[in-house]
Amino acid sequence: MKRSEIPFMPEFFDRYINRVADIELLDALSAFDRFEKIVPAETLTALGDSIYAPGKWTMKDIVQHLIDTERIMSYRALRFARNDQTILPGFDEDLFSTSAHATTRHLEDLLDEFAVVRQASIALFNSFDEEMLLRTGICFNKSVSVAAIGFILAGHPIHHGHVIQERYLPLLSATGLI
Repeated sequence: MKRSEIPFMPEFFDRYINRVADIELLDALSAFDRFEKIVPAETLTALGDSIYAPGKWTMKDIVQHLIDTERIMSYRALRFARNDQTILPGFDEDLFSTSAHATTRHLEDLLDEFAVVRQASIALFNSFDEEMLLRTGICFNKSVSVAAIGFILAGHPIHHGHVIQERYLPLLSATGLI
C-alpha cells in the first residue's frame, strides 16, 4: 500500500506521514532502516550532549525517543491489525525521555537498537495483508489505520532528522566544529 492509498489522513500524525514519499509502505520503512541514513553518525557524535534550548533533548535522547515510539506504535498497529478495538492511550514522551537515562548509554548502542527495532517493525508490517492494513483503531484520541501507523513510523525519524538539521546543526557552526 502506498501513502496516497491511506484511507484517511489522521489528525496530528499527518505531520509525520507527509514526510514520506508516495511509495509502498515496506519500501518506506526499509528506506530508513538505520537513523544514520537520515543523520550521519559523525554528526550525531559531534553534537553529543548539545541542546539548542533548555529542556530540549540530546542526540541520545532523540534516538531513544525514536526507539520508544517505534515500539509503542508497532504495538498499536498489532492490536488494530488483529481487530482489537480497545482505545489505546497516548504516552508522555518527556516522561519516557527523563526515565530512559539515554545519556548514560553509548550512541552506537542506541543506533544499533533502533535498527533492530525497525527490522522488527518491517517484519510485523510484512505480515499484514491489505485487510489488516485498512483496519483502524483509536490512539491518542485519534482514529488511525494500521497503514497510517506504518507511514507514521517511516516519517517520524525523518521529522526528527529535519529538527536536527534546522535546530542542532547551527550549534556545530557556532562552535567551529563544522
